[in-house]
Parts: sequence; C-alpha cells; structure tokens
Amino acid sequence: MASASLTVSLVSADQQVWSGEASMVVARTVEGEIGILVGHEPLLAILSSGEVRITLLDGTKVVAEADDGFLSVDNDIISIVARRAALV
Repeated sequence: MASASLTVSLVSADQQVWSGEASMVVARTVEGEIGILVGHEPLLAILSSGEVRITLLDGTKVVAEADDGFLSVDNDIISIVARRAALV
C-alpha cells in the first residue's frame, strides 16, 4: 500500500543537502526530465546536471542544483545522490 507522501533524501558527496516529506520530485536524468509522485514504480536513474525540484506537502517548493549522480525510488522513498548539490 502506498504512503500518503514521499520520503526524500538529497545528498552530495560531502553533505546531506535536504531531507523530508514531499508530494512530488522532479529531476533531470540522462534520458530527460522525470516527475515522481506517490506510488511510483521502483526506479534507478542516472542524473544529469540540472535542477531538482521538490514540492512539499503544503505546496512549498525546494529547489537544488545537482551535478551528476543517481536517483532511486522504492516504496515511496527517494534517494538522490549527486557529485555536487546545493539549494538555490
């Protein structure tokens, strides 16, 4: 059964950049931009340099720039690991 939110963790090589609950995550992969909502199928994708946009449960948006890495989705848990990432 899917949860009511996504649990998101965005980390760079040297620090945790952001973590928390969200309703949607949008990131750029080598195959194009992808949006993740609650209930998304398991996924492992290679990130391209670009924005990671996280929509919080109250509609607020968190935006980070990330350079290369990967994104994994499993059971509404999203892990984004980037070589470099910072909030903008």
